[in-house]
Amino acid sequence: MLLSELRHRVWDANMALPTENLVTMTSGNVSGRDPETNLMVIKPSGVKFPDLTPESMVVLDMNGKVVEGEFGPSSDTATHLWVYRNRDDVHGMVHTHSNYATAFAAANRPIPCVLTAIADEFGCDIPVGGYAAIGGKAIGEELLRSIGRSPAILMKNHGVFTIGPTVEKALKAAVMVEDVAKTVWLALQMGTPDRLTDEEIEANYVRYHTRYGTADASVIDF
Repeated sequence: MLLSELRHRVWDANMALPTENLVTMTSGNVSGRDPETNLMVIKPSGVKFPDLTPESMVVLDMNGKVVEGEFGPSSDTATHLWVYRNRDDVHGMVHTHSNYATAFAAANRPIPCVLTAIADEFGCDIPVGGYAAIGGKAIGEELLRSIGRSPAILMKNHGVFTIGPTVEKALKAAVMVEDVAKTVWLALQMGTPDRLTDEEIEANYVRYHTRYGTADASVIDF
């Protein structure tokens, strides 16, 4: 079996989607790109999550040719491939229709950076990309045009896409975007929450991406 380790990681991330309440039935998908072979592993199309196995993940080359797999690849395959072909730093990608984040996408509204958690993980307002048709490269083109430095984007009238240097980081961004979307939606029921200043957003983003989880994280500034 080709890319056994990556297949297991992509399968594990796919299985996390229903566990984290980010998808229903057969919707959503996770992929990963192997940096050595430049092959992509992605969830098969139309297979229910309980029936997925590492072996059922589909392996394709960057031209979309199936290299190994019993099933057809996800209907979002062209989007994943376009991103991988145009972003060398991306090796993991997730697509969901998680409720709160997708509600912002349906309303064509970015998620404003009103929480330090948003500044930490995303470093900006979580953007909305314009509407693009499913099945071709259009979503991928709009995604890359609009995502900026954020690891997540809301695609108008569609759902959520997240990217990362690994499958696991893309999955984390997908979990986080739904979590903050819910909190922001709740805050909006009480009024208009204050957006952090650009300076505070940048300070939190830099701290989180350079110090969090390191030995320096325990240093307290007085």
